[in-house]
Amino acid sequence: MIWKREQYLAHMQGQYTGREMFTELFGPLIGLEKEWKAQGATPEELDLSAFGWDSVEYAWIPANTGAITGIEPRVLEETSTHILSVDRYGRKEKLCKGSATIPLPTEYPVETMEDWLKIKHWYEFREDRVDMEGLRALAKRQKEGTLILCGMPGGFDEPRQLMGEENLCIAFYEEPELIEDMLNTMADTANKVYERVCSILTPDLLHVHEDMAGKSGPLAGPTQIRAFIGPYYRRVWDPLHAAGATLFSQDSDGNMNAVIEPFLEAGLNIVYPCEPAAGMDIVEIRKKYGNRVALKGGIDKHALRKTIADVEAELTRKICAETLGGGVIFALDHRIPNGVPIENYRYYVRRGRELLGLPEEGPSPFVRMAF
Repeated sequence: MIWKREQYLAHMQGQYTGREMFTELFGPLIGLEKEWKAQGATPEELDLSAFGWDSVEYAWIPANTGAITGIEPRVLEETSTHILSVDRYGRKEKLCKGSATIPLPTEYPVETMEDWLKIKHWYEFREDRVDMEGLRALAKRQKEGTLILCGMPGGFDEPRQLMGEENLCIAFYEEPELIEDMLNTMADTANKVYERVCSILTPDLLHVHEDMAGKSGPLAGPTQIRAFIGPYYRRVWDPLHAAGATLFSQDSDGNMNAVIEPFLEAGLNIVYPCEPAAGMDIVEIRKKYGNRVALKGGIDKHALRKTIADVEAELTRKICAETLGGGVIFALDHRIPNGVPIENYRYYVRRGRELLGLPEEGPSPFVRMAF
């Protein structure tokens, strides 16, 4: 089913709209298609269109709040095992073929305040960050039921792209003025972009990507959130919220339990993908926070690699009184992993629909819900 804007907004604010939402957030990992094809999956199953996943009609605003570097990415070397390249930040990076989809940088452009000041212009405002004509076209689509999305650089993720995780974590303590200047610059630019955007339309959802945690917890704690990242979020979110935006969504893998509260204080109201293997339990989060936060994901992808009984147990535990009734999008907690038999996945979809009271759906295009 393709949801309309109004229904999605109501659902994500904790209202029951007459139906639950069941979807895939990201899709399969590399190599799974080959496994499923060998197991007899149909072409429609391979592209996920056979499963009738829910989605919402959405569009991103034609505006840029992030880095404009002028650096053209290029490949330096490609072998049968890896690709060495230069990315848009000017970083050399390496992608290992067959085992990764994201290349890892081998160097970073910022170590000191002097380094940052040399590239600060990447983040400063310029009028060509906003396509005003494109916004006018989107305003019409919004009135017709399209959800309008916008983004901001991550308060942890973007400095991490510039400095690397270790240097960033040290800088919170040893160079706080550097982090403050980075985030203030990004907030200033986002505000100027959204002043222009909101003269034509108000986005429905602000999205931020962080990926700032592992299994043992986040790389920045409540103190750093409240001192640095939270004020940055507020500077961007508060004017948008005052203009009418209602949803503020954060994508961060890993165990974010320790920082959910300070992020809610900063205006956040959606978190995903809620990985059980990292300690994120959507049932317990709902018990603790209720409708203060909406959740996406939360169904353990690793359960699908086991037995049908394990799939059943995972579904019946997660689909319960605490999670039903609005405010949760039921989905796997990240990409469908290698080793998931197609028969298990079929059962997961069929049984999940039964437990959620959803009708059988015909084939429909798979639309990623990673926002």
